Amino acid sequence: MAITLRGTALVYTVAMADQPKGPAGDPSAPQIQIDVDETIAQGAYSNLVLINHNENEFVLDFAYMQPSTPRARVRARIISSPRHTKRLLRALEHNLRRYEERFGKIEEPAPEPYPTGGTGGLIS
Repeated sequence: MAITLRGTALVYTVAMADQPKGPAGDPSAPQIQIDVDETIAQGAYSNLVLINHNENEFVLDFAYMQPSTPRARVRARIISSPRHTKRLLRALEHNLRRYEERFGKIEEPAPEPYPTGGTGGLIS
């Protein structure tokens, strides 16, 4: 069960791989039901993320680039507030730590320099 809002539990109406069986945490916490329709539940594979931001929002374009093709197609665009984006970063960090504890360290290639001077970047 994921906790995102202080004292509020999320309950998916579709099975999630990491969702524990039964209630967790404070049983008196209000629950938010998350409905995922069949099309969204299928997901979309992405091997490239383009990130841009301004003062008020972050834009994350999740794309798929086929091998040996210089073109990528955006599969999903997420627009998020800076505050929510920071919470997303923390949740990703937490889940990566848990993943590596269970399955071992994720090896990364040598880091490439991030673009500088703009309001966005390319993460693949």
